[in-house]
Amino acid sequence: MKKNKAMIVCFILPCLIALAAVYLYPVVRTVLMSFFAIDSVTADMSGWTFYGLGNYSRIFNSSTYRLAMWNMLRIWLVGGIFTLSFALLFAVILTSGIRFKKFFRAAIYLPNVISAVALATMWIQYIYNSDYGMLNRILGAFGLKGVKWLGTDMKFWAMLGAFIFGAVGYYMLIFISGIERIPQDLFEAATIDGANKVQQFVKITLPLLKGIIKTNITFWSVHTTAFFLWSKMFSPIGTESTTIVPVIYLYDTVFGSQGNAARDAGAGAAVGVTLAVIIVLIYAVMNGLLRDDDLEF
Repeated sequence: MKKNKAMIVCFILPCLIALAAVYLYPVVRTVLMSFFAIDSVTADMSGWTFYGLGNYSRIFNSSTYRLAMWNMLRIWLVGGIFTLSFALLFAVILTSGIRFKKFFRAAIYLPNVISAVALATMWIQYIYNSDYGMLNRILGAFGLKGVKWLGTDMKFWAMLGAFIFGAVGYYMLIFISGIERIPQDLFEAATIDGANKVQQFVKITLPLLKGIIKTNITFWSVHTTAFFLWSKMFSPIGTESTTIVPVIYLYDTVFGSQGNAARDAGAGAAVGVTLAVIIVLIYAVMNGLLRDDDLEF
């Protein structure tokens, strides 16, 4: 018995050490940094100066940070509604027994296989381009004037639209996995009782997808708070107010930005902690609202 316990410890210990080194230590260090005035991420702890809640006060009083949070909220709310709605719609259609469902499933998921950089470049160069972009060509075919999609007024929504296009397939597969776990006997019984497809969706599918919906909302929240690459691709030269999000603000604060070489790792850590707290709160709310984690029959 002792040998078995020793063997179990020997197998688990490397994983625990790796977990502590890769995840636990950075988290603890980041939380501590958020309460100190620190210039550089790599600064020795002996050079840290206790600042209390000063870093949090600084970021919350920053108009740039508040704008970044507003942009993130719009991405989370508006983007989440469209992304999860389309993902659920496609999932329901593809599990309804239509022909060529494997082809359509692969086609919808394809943007997730393509590099995000390549996907963003495709949208910028071939979809939104003012001169030869697909959208303006379609408008021109109907005799309408082209739109400056990457202008100041439209850039945020153009970026969000491209991001939604690339994200739908990922959440669609999660919804499909949940729908396929629902026994077909329930739908057959509902059909015999005279329930149409809409009634079956509302009375059977949605209630039994509570756990999946909670999972997708949590994943979407994580992806929204980590919204970095798309913002950089749509504003490659410098940070713009239309595309700035908290992680971009964090990056500029910690490493400096164009025209501002000042660095503040403590304030950047405070941004990271704030985003982590937001994720935890969203997860807690989802647990409270959607209590059924598993499908039960």
